[in-house]
Amino acid sequence: MHRILLRAFAVSLAFTTAIGVAQAQAPSARIRGTIEQVAPDSITILTADGQHRQLALTPDSRIGSDRMLTLADIKAGDFIGTAAMKQPDGHLRALEVTVFPEALRGAGEGQRPWDQGPDSSMTNATVSEIAVATSGRTLKLQYKGGTADVEVPPDVPIVTPVEGDRSLLIAGKAVVAYARQNPDGTWTAARLTVEKDGVKPP
Repeated sequence: MHRILLRAFAVSLAFTTAIGVAQAQAPSARIRGTIEQVAPDSITILTADGQHRQLALTPDSRIGSDRMLTLADIKAGDFIGTAAMKQPDGHLRALEVTVFPEALRGAGEGQRPWDQGPDSSMTNATVSEIAVATSGRTLKLQYKGGTADVEVPPDVPIVTPVEGDRSLLIAGKAVVAYARQNPDGTWTAARLTVEKDGVKPP
């Protein structure tokens, strides 16, 4: 029993450490698209704008998927990441919410521009309060150096990350890749979040 628990802990720690390292290395590209081709040491992604992006795969490339949650699963004290769009009146409306496991608390904490439009942002923060909104709920968030209120409509996808392996890499599946450029100009996948059971990475 102790051996099983130690093995589970080691896997969790390796997953968490790899994500931390990937963030520390500051991947220089976030690539969204569909898996076009998979080879033993690379993956080709067809992006939304029609580009064919080839990324090298290494033993350090982390692969995972998302599991669907509901708005009711979000609790005060949870550490989340939410992509949101600024509305004309200035408030933020969520495009998606990711509820991080406890092992990832604090990862990427803060607010920064996002890649889903000029008025989009990503906020990684702790939920301090959940309030009823006109449509859905409003999450009151706290992060180092600031706070934010984000409205979460009922139809917004809410997910939590799940560790996976290369068996998830199937042509035709949606994928979001975090990649870094090598000195020779090629790209290496640091992390890949892949569609599984119909749940596409937001």
